[in-house]
Parts: sequence; C-alpha cells; structure tokens
Amino acid sequence: MGVFKKLFGGGKKVSKETAETRGDHMPDLKIPVDEKFTIYFKKNGGKFIYCEDFAEISEALKNIVSENDWQNHLFYSMDPRLETRFASENIDFTNNRNESEIFFTTCEHLVAHNGSILVCSNQIKEKKLNELPSNLVVFATTSQLVDSISEALKIIKERYQNNIPNNITTLKHFQATEENKDDFLSYGSASKNVYLLLLEDF
Repeated sequence: MGVFKKLFGGGKKVSKETAETRGDHMPDLKIPVDEKFTIYFKKNGGKFIYCEDFAEISEALKNIVSENDWQNHLFYSMDPRLETRFASENIDFTNNRNESEIFFTTCEHLVAHNGSILVCSNQIKEKKLNELPSNLVVFATTSQLVDSISEALKIIKERYQNNIPNNITTLKHFQATEENKDDFLSYGSASKNVYLLLLEDF
C-alpha cells in the first residue's frame, strides 16, 4: 500500500512520529482505510511496524525482542500455525499462560474506524482480554484492513458461515483512558503494550 511506504519509508520503522492524531469530537476522516487505521492505532498508543516482506517481519521481531530484553522470555501462543510460521526465529513458545508475559497472536481484522484489532476465539479461545499477558505482539496482513467493525463482522459471517467463532472482541486499549469504561466490545479489557507487525500482501 502506497500510504505505508509514504508514512514509513517502505518498512522497518516503528510509527512513533507519524500521522497526526485528532480530537475525539472531530469529524471522521474521509481518507483511505490504511491511513485512517494508522492514525487511530497510533492515537490508541499502539506500536506499529509495516513490513514489505517476511524478511522485514523477522528483522522487526528481533528488534522488538532486543528493545524489551525478551531474549530469555517465552512467547505465549494459542495458534500452532503461527508457531510453525515463526519456527525459524530465535524465540521459544509456550501454551502455558503462567509462563509468559508476552502474547503472540494473529487477528481477524484491523479496524480503521477506531484503530482497533479484532480477535475472536480463533485467536484467544475463551479468554477475556484481561486474562492475557500485558505485552502483545500481533502479526497481521494488509488484506485484513477494514473500515468498520460492522464490515469486519459481515466478513466473518460470510467466511465462517455455519461455524461462526465466538468471543469476538476488539483490542484497542493500549493505554488507560476514561473511554475504556464505555466500550462494550472490549468488555474485560485491560491496558496492553501492543506491537503490530503488519505484512504487505497486496
């Protein structure tokens, strides 16, 4: 996506200095979905790394581990496919929540309207968000970007048809705010330290 290359110079950068945030009561932006997501995700306090290929994903993950001194920490995962895909990386996985403060996961969608990450039982089983570790590393692709939660739910319904996953919720509270109390889709949420590894797949 061109906007990511424009904002992040083609990858390898955490978005700490890009895209102005807007006030809560300002009108919604009539801008592309990818740029809107970037603005609101940053406003939520998330750390964003755009990558053009998997080699950049690998490098970004190494940088995250180094930045946080996680070299000797286990990564909690509930997705065997994710573990297989990252098997060649220098990280060790556990499926025991009590052994880790780092949750490594995929997601269903990235929601531009509020900069949130939509997950369901495919990623978090039956756990509430406050039962997950305080540090999250999310692996997603640009094709998972949608404009709104309603659009995301429509796609999920079409994709899974008679086997719609339960426990659908959004991750968007990357820092504590008063707004957290009023978002029913984030029931049971807690403030998280979130890294998003976004792979270009268009």
